[in-house]
Amino acid sequence: MDKFSKNELRTLKKLTTPQKIQDFLDAIPINFEEDGETCMSPRRVLETKKAHCMEGAMFAAAALKMHGQAPLVLDLKVAPRADDLDHVVAPFRVRGYWGAISKTNHPVLRYRDPIYKSIRELVMSYFHEYFMDSGKKTLRSYSMPLDLSRFNEKHWMIDAKDIFYIPEYLNSTRHIHILTPAMQRMLRPASKLEIEATKMTEWKPRV
Repeated sequence: MDKFSKNELRTLKKLTTPQKIQDFLDAIPINFEEDGETCMSPRRVLETKKAHCMEGAMFAAAALKMHGQAPLVLDLKVAPRADDLDHVVAPFRVRGYWGAISKTNHPVLRYRDPIYKSIRELVMSYFHEYFMDSGKKTLRSYSMPLDLSRFNEKHWMIDAKDIFYIPEYLNSTRHIHILTPAMQRMLRPASKLEIEATKMTEWKPRV
């Protein structure tokens, strides 16, 4: 593996299962990017002990690679004109079933147990809770899993600089639409109770 320090390798080697990787990501604060937009490598996540969703997904992919799995990330894309953000997760397989590791600051769009037969099934598990404060459901398409091994020559796991080239490439890949126009017209907004239930956040910005 690329040249992580002994302490960094020690940490990664302890993350032997997707559950342990998720526990690690849950334990570190969300990256609020107070000083500007970032896209930190897994090494920098270890150094700074914080991550946003893209950084968390790449860290999870690197940890999975350490233990013999493909380092995959998957993009969940929102409606083009929605005032909402895409979300990126690290999918993994156990005995042929898909799950996902996810870094988020909200109660939903989180870890998924490996119980889904296909990537589409996995993606659709995020659909009903992916909505704005208005209640509008915004998930519209998804990428197929991207193997980050294609960026090994760029040393994506240990790069000291921001690695924006990965989300840029991921965003440019083919995305599969999940709704027909008729389905979109029939969508019921999330209820007031659902909206209130998802307003909790795990981490607060530093004042």
